[in-house]
Amino acid sequence: MKKPIFTPARVTLAAAVSGMALMGLEGLADSPASAQTAARVESQTRPNFGILLDPPTRTRARPQRRWSYRDHRQARPGYGYGPGYPLPPVASEQVVMIDCGGNPGSGGLEHAVARVAPGGTLLIRGRGGACVGWLNIDKPMTIMGDAGFDRRDWDRQPPATIQAPDGLPCMTVSPGVRVEVRDIVFESRNAGQAACVVGYGAQLIFDRTGFRHGGDEPAIHADGGTLDIRNSVIEAHTIAPAIVADGAGVTAYEVDITHAQAGMEVIPGAGQTAQITRVSMKGTESPNNFGPRSIGLMVRSGRNYGRVIVEGSRICGYVEGVAIEGASVEVRDSRICRADKGVVLYNGELVLSGSRVRADTLGVAAASGRAVITDNVFAGVRQLVFAEQRASVEESGNRVWSSHDICRPQFQPRYRDRYAFTPARGQSWQCQYDPYPRDWWAQDDGWYGDPYQNYAWGLDGWDRYNQGYGWYDQSGRYIYDDRYVGDARWSQGGRRGWGW
Repeated sequence: MKKPIFTPARVTLAAAVSGMALMGLEGLADSPASAQTAARVESQTRPNFGILLDPPTRTRARPQRRWSYRDHRQARPGYGYGPGYPLPPVASEQVVMIDCGGNPGSGGLEHAVARVAPGGTLLIRGRGGACVGWLNIDKPMTIMGDAGFDRRDWDRQPPATIQAPDGLPCMTVSPGVRVEVRDIVFESRNAGQAACVVGYGAQLIFDRTGFRHGGDEPAIHADGGTLDIRNSVIEAHTIAPAIVADGAGVTAYEVDITHAQAGMEVIPGAGQTAQITRVSMKGTESPNNFGPRSIGLMVRSGRNYGRVIVEGSRICGYVEGVAIEGASVEVRDSRICRADKGVVLYNGELVLSGSRVRADTLGVAAASGRAVITDNVFAGVRQLVFAEQRASVEESGNRVWSSHDICRPQFQPRYRDRYAFTPARGQSWQCQYDPYPRDWWAQDDGWYGDPYQNYAWGLDGWDRYNQGYGWYDQSGRYIYDDRYVGDARWSQGGRRGWGW
């Protein structure tokens, strides 16, 4: 006879298991919130050993809207394509001239763009004031002003100006389209969440141009394609970088960037080398207490490993002068000043050569990757290089001016109670005790109008000692004596009657 499947003991056990399961299910209603709260608290309280383990958060918010050329028709009725406006004219003219002055909503600028034939030229005259509108470019063309542009005095001699409506871009360019802009100033002082110039897979070429931008997004956003900007000025009052090039080929030559929380963010594309030459970035010296990080040049890595070359440039007024995340960056013959950390290598490769770095804390900080630091000048630093175990650092031929302990001199006994000065040095660097050159100060910190400051360690009687007079005692006090000069002071002299 077969035994019954459900015995009293099994029924009791099944009931107990079912009850426990029901009790667990009743508690699931609150478990997601509890788990999320626990995860949030754990992420905030987890210890972080070292100063470089966590890479910086992105300097710009990804979800924000930047607009594109597709948004032009639906953006705002009344700017050239709303009710009551005729259809756009046929693009048949090689040269179109427009002289507009404060024409919001007239559609004159948009219709002028529509009249230009592919490969044609739009000539803007700025005598009547700024041209207000949104340039939506879907064909290759050249846009130029008639008054020229000089970046040294562009405020006193205002050239032709294109002013964006509030909350909208100045210009959007469709993929694959080549646009060249010369002798034009773009204004988007109240852009909100719109970048001034947006190109997705487009070829953007700017020469002798100016930008006055204010908002939450960059002045120029190039997603793919090419960005070539020369002889230009960007005044960007924004928490985002003034220029963002995500996967775009970048060539920047003689560009001045001011007022932005960050200077440039570059994500080089596959097989591309971004060239940044003679570019000046002047930050606001904002601390990182809240908001996006203050970084002069941020180089990130996309899916493919890219390369950036910075040459003859000046990056001042940012918490981190150059930050590298997963890319290859070479900085040569450049200047980084008024920074907390000169160069930070989170991951990737860095070559720093023939440059000047003026930082308050660290000259170079490396969390991982490889750094080669040769023939540079470091000023004001507390530590020349900080490297974690995952980083490989090669150093040689560096000079340091600093009043901190890194350059505290030593005094070696030479003759009786006479001590000779010995400079502080490391395996790859040596401190300098001559005054910090004034012309270097004028080129870097003097850019902000501050008075001269000598970063060298102050030594009493340094000039006379170098001329061969006197010596130091054990505590570093200078003893003047002009009877014996040069090496004779280490073997002769002393008090009379001692037989020396």
